Amino acid sequence: MPHRRPGSTGHTPDQFLGGKPIRYYRPRGSVEIRRLIDQGFQAFNAGRLSEACRIYTDKMLDPANDTMIGLTVAGAMTPAGLGGCVIEMMDRGLVDFIISTGANLYHDLHYALNFTLHRGSPFLDDVVLYEQGIIRIYDVLFPASVLLETDAYIRDFLVRSGFDGPMSTSEFHYRLGRDLLERFPGCEEHSVVARAATAGVPLYTSSPGDSSIGMNIAYHELMNDSRFMIDPNLDVNEVCAIVLAGRQNGCLILGGGSPKNFYLQAQPTLWEVYGIPKGGNDYFIQITTDQVVWGGLSGATPSEAVSWGKVNPGVLPNTVVAYCDSTIAFPLVCEYAIASERNRRARRELMFRRQELVADLKRQALEARTKKPTAEQELETMPDVDRHR
Repeated sequence: MPHRRPGSTGHTPDQFLGGKPIRYYRPRGSVEIRRLIDQGFQAFNAGRLSEACRIYTDKMLDPANDTMIGLTVAGAMTPAGLGGCVIEMMDRGLVDFIISTGANLYHDLHYALNFTLHRGSPFLDDVVLYEQGIIRIYDVLFPASVLLETDAYIRDFLVRSGFDGPMSTSEFHYRLGRDLLERFPGCEEHSVVARAATAGVPLYTSSPGDSSIGMNIAYHELMNDSRFMIDPNLDVNEVCAIVLAGRQNGCLILGGGSPKNFYLQAQPTLWEVYGIPKGGNDYFIQITTDQVVWGGLSGATPSEAVSWGKVNPGVLPNTVVAYCDSTIAFPLVCEYAIASERNRRARRELMFRRQELVADLKRQALEARTKKPTAEQELETMPDVDRHR
């Protein structure tokens, strides 16, 4: 039966938390999955996923192209155990920087702190779950104490850190990752935030207030009179500087949402605001279940993104949207790439180069400003018929 009656009262928490623990899955490179995708995924969305795997492995990971690769993560990926795929890709240098929802990074902390999330059912009575103190993320179940204790760790970290003044999300997540490594040795095997700190991969959050991490930062300001704050301007400039530094640029987008647009807006920021004609992304892969007709595809299709300067108009054959569930498709993409001969690159460790890259962004922006004609000069070059409109 596709549905069943909601559970009745009288249940105990153990009845709901008896499912297998959700562990971070670490892809190792499956030759059989490569064979399936190359030979079996031939048309429709299977064909698009096969195309995405080939664009990623054959082009984005080709050393000759030297592609700066951004991974954007929306949807409940870490609660579903997909953080292990992200860890493996960071380890191998297959992604250079990450833009994620704050929720994914918050729930990643549960693994670092050795809490357990359980496999469950999406067909439960949520009133009963509420009465029993159990949180449900579709079919992922865990006790509310996991939230409370993770919140307590974040607040304690903020007090101990002594942060004062503005900070980028990349710097904040790096400091948080270093603290996790110090207090919970070995957690880098089970935490994206901790592993990113060791791998030098910047972790950005496009909407830092929209998560429990942001909620606890807000508490810290209100209750402890803290002057620490997340400065989104720093994030915008850092991401633009990273994109500018890429010989070629490509993105792997899981879901959509704010992380997708935050990555893609770097190209318009460069040409529209800073006057630096980078030219748009060279590769674009999105895995999503959304459709463009509803107006909510978060930056729309690659072809529409061309009009914004987000995607280079000459590279549309190197773009693809696979309409799949990311919890299915992303592990397959990872297995495919790791089973290829291009399964490892030297890590760029961009976390430790941010100041240098932002300084170069400013230098190029200043040069562009000195070369740009003034409004009066532009007016003088216009035909008379246009000048007097």
